This record gives sequence, C-alpha cells and structure tokens, in this order.
Amino acid sequence: MTLATREISYKPSAMKIGIIGCGKMATALIKGVIEAGVVGAGDVMGISRTEASRERFAKATGAGITANLEELVSHSDVLLLGTKPQDVYKTLSDCRFDGKGDKLLISVAAGVTLENLEKHTPAEVRVVRTMPNTPSLIGKGATGYCLGERCVPEDEKVVSALLDAVGLSSRVPEKLMNAVVGVSGSGPAYIYMIIEAMADGGVLCGLPREDALKLAAQTVSGAAEMVLQTGQHPAVLKDMVTSPGGTTITALAVLEEKNVRSAFIKAVGAACDKATELGKN
Repeated sequence: MTLATREISYKPSAMKIGIIGCGKMATALIKGVIEAGVVGAGDVMGISRTEASRERFAKATGAGITANLEELVSHSDVLLLGTKPQDVYKTLSDCRFDGKGDKLLISVAAGVTLENLEKHTPAEVRVVRTMPNTPSLIGKGATGYCLGERCVPEDEKVVSALLDAVGLSSRVPEKLMNAVVGVSGSGPAYIYMIIEAMADGGVLCGLPREDALKLAAQTVSGAAEMVLQTGQHPAVLKDMVTSPGGTTITALAVLEEKNVRSAFIKAVGAACDKATELGKN
C-alpha cells in the first residue's frame, strides 16, 4: 500500500483528540496517552451516550466532555472511534465531517474494515483500524493496526505514539488483522487459563491457593518479559531452564504428550477464523 502524499500539519504533541464512545478501552487508551505526556488532558474531549459514562471518562482522564457530537468533531484533529461495531456507521453518519477539514479517524471497532470505514467517511478523513487487547487497561497492551489508503506518513507516527502509550503496537497488512485477533486480541484469555491451571497444579502439590496464584502469574509475567527484553527465541530461553534429566524436561514431556503446543496453534487459528466469519456479517 502506498500512503497518500499530501502534507498534514499537526504533530502528536499539538493535536486535539476527540473520543467517540467513552467505554473502558477508549478510556484506558486516552488515560495512558495523557499520563505518558503524548497530549495534555486539555486537548482531549469525549462524548458518550449517557451523562454517567461521560462523567466517568472525565474523572478517569481529566479530559473535557461534551454532549454535542458536532462540537467534538470540530474540536478534533484525531478522532478515536470507540463505539460498538453495530453502531459505527450510524455514528459516522451523525459526525457530519464535511467542511470540518482533515481528520484522522482511529477505529477500535472489531471487524469493521478499512474499506467500510472509508465508504462512510468523506475523502478528507483518513482512517486507521486497530485491534487492542484488554491489558491496555493497565498499560501492557498489544495492539495491531493497519492504515487506510488515504493515510499520510505522519499518521503512522501519531497512531504509534498513541498506541505505544498503553503497551506496544505493530503495523500489519489488513488481511492479517484477524490473525492479530487470534494472537493478541483473544490471547489474554489463553494466558489466564494457563495461570489458573498452573495455580491448580500448585494447590494439588500442597501450596496455598493465594501463593500458587501469585507465583504462577508472576512466572508468566517474568517469562514474557524475558522474551521481550532479550529478543531471544522462546525455544532458546526454554532450553536455558531445561537441564538433562531434570524437573523441567519431565514436565515438558507431559505437555508434549498432551499436544499442548498443537492445541494452542489450533486455538489461535480458530479465533482467527471466527473473526473472519464475524467480519462478514
């Protein structure tokens, strides 16, 4: 994909951001962005269907709020679309972009394609599709994103600055966005199952439940951080723990016998296939 060539004058540190739909994910994203100093709270405005939702957003982020969608669109250089997928097209119609200048629209709506986002917005609106995951709520997110045909090079800098404020991000071709769903979008649930199972095993061996759970969770967290910080292949790190005839290789032999590796590969594929199916509806 070749990005558009026209110049956009805004910079991440000077942009105005509008949040459409102040749910947990959108709130977490913008809270992280503000805390990281990417933008100031005074440069953010949010809108949601209910006053209670708007008030929660304002309390959590320190940002401004409005009940007027036209005001929010006019105020913003960047719009974060956090509505439910079934509400996206109605919301975009209500935005009335025409005559309000260039906008960057970042969607976190699962399954809504770039093509459909571009069909429902005028030509001056550049669109980005993202797939964040729930650890973004604590600043440990993993988000895949792809850029629409109208985007310019500066847009990617803005998008990565926003997403990296709540974890890490990776740009992928849109055809691979459902694979992102399978790996990182649904992935936290797989890991919660692993933590629960490891803790259960510890309890079976006599550990108190609280200790077993803390040890299992910290082990998963530490192992993941080793992969990220060292850049080494997981197989190399695994071998560092695995001594001849020891406890670890004995345990790994059981996991291989039970086809755990194959089950995870198939689980990611199943989630990817389901995301593809849902995107067609």
